[in-house]
This record gives sequence, structure tokens and C-alpha cells, in this order.
Amino acid sequence: MADDDPPEDSKLTKAKSRWAEMGKFLTGKLSRAEDDRLPPGQHLVKTWPVLDLGQTPNVPRQVWRLDIGGEVEHPQSWSFDDLMAQPQSERTTDIHCVTSWSRYDNRWKGVTTHQLMEVVGVKATARHVLLTSNDGYTTNMAIEDFASDDAMVVHSWEGEPLTLEHGGPVRLVVPHLYFWKSPKWLRRIEFAERDHLGFWEVRGYHNHADPWKEERYS
Repeated sequence: MADDDPPEDSKLTKAKSRWAEMGKFLTGKLSRAEDDRLPPGQHLVKTWPVLDLGQTPNVPRQVWRLDIGGEVEHPQSWSFDDLMAQPQSERTTDIHCVTSWSRYDNRWKGVTTHQLMEVVGVKATARHVLLTSNDGYTTNMAIEDFASDDAMVVHSWEGEPLTLEHGGPVRLVVPHLYFWKSPKWLRRIEFAERDHLGFWEVRGYHNHADPWKEERYS
């Protein structure tokens, strides 16, 4: 499969597409108390479940690259060493998966999206971001979501290198959105004037994905 080819629909993908048609997990509870940490329809887990499209691209740190382009002044192609040469930050945030589980207090280390955007010089014309993974997976978001305070390009979780099954060596984390917006095995970030729907977004999933508004499906 070429890097830019979308993954073929597996049994799980077809099942999750049917969930969108059915509105599975929707509760309709859109109000949120000020101290409410768990979005509607979610349940807490202590482990970190592994979900993917049935492919696990093994890209060693020595050959991993992150291409950053589109509406930017200074396109980049970072090696893992280039990523580590950037100012490093740590955040502790929650995970909310559209399949209804949430996990609190995940400790991440990596480069903030603010730092990345400063390095590449994002143009004023950029309004959207398209993310591409090494397995061909894509997802999209508005630049305001990509640039949120807790969003990071991460290489470590709980003080250890990010494992392959959870998207290592490098993934994106945008914790205020459902976790399908935080792609594993990150390979390319493209800033664009216009929106481009990603893998799940063309299969009935919401284009924004706010867990507290239950934006699971379109």
C-alpha cells in the first residue's frame, strides 16, 4: 500500500461506520456541570485500550520523518532528532475515545503545536489542518483546535517512550476532542485554506468531535 493510500475497510471499520448510522453511544445529555470531568456517554478505564485500523506500521526512530507543509512560510521535514531538538514540554490530560471509554491523567512529553507552528511560520491563510499517518490514516481539524493549549506532538507517555501499539514513535494528542482526532504514527501535517475530510469523517463521524457536546457522528 502506498503511503497516501487510505486503509481498506476492515470488519471493525465497517462496524464503526454502522455505529454512526445507528447513533451508538449517544445519550443526548448535552449539559455540562462546571466540575464535570467525564463527558456524556463515557465510562472510565484504568488501562489504555488499543484501537487502530488493523495495521501497525513499524517505523523506527532512526528513519521516522514528519513533513510539515501547506500554508507555511518554512516547510519542514523533521527527523526524530530534529523533534527532540525543539523545546520540550509536558502536559497531563485526559483521553476521551468515541467508543465510550475515557482515561484520566495521562502524562505526555513532546513539542507543543504552538512551538511547531512558530517554527514553520503558519500563514494567515491557513484555516484547517490535515494529519496523515504512516498507515495511511487521515483526520482533519480547524486550526483553532490544532493550536489549543494542550495539543502536542508527543513521543513519551507516563515517562516512557511511546509504544508502537499506541502510535510510537510519534503521535498527535489533541485532548479536548474525541481521540480519533489524535492520529497515531504521525507522518505529515498540512496546513490548508480549505477543509479536507479525513478517514472517519467521510464515514459518518463528526467533523469537529467535541466530547462534551457528544459530537460523535455527523
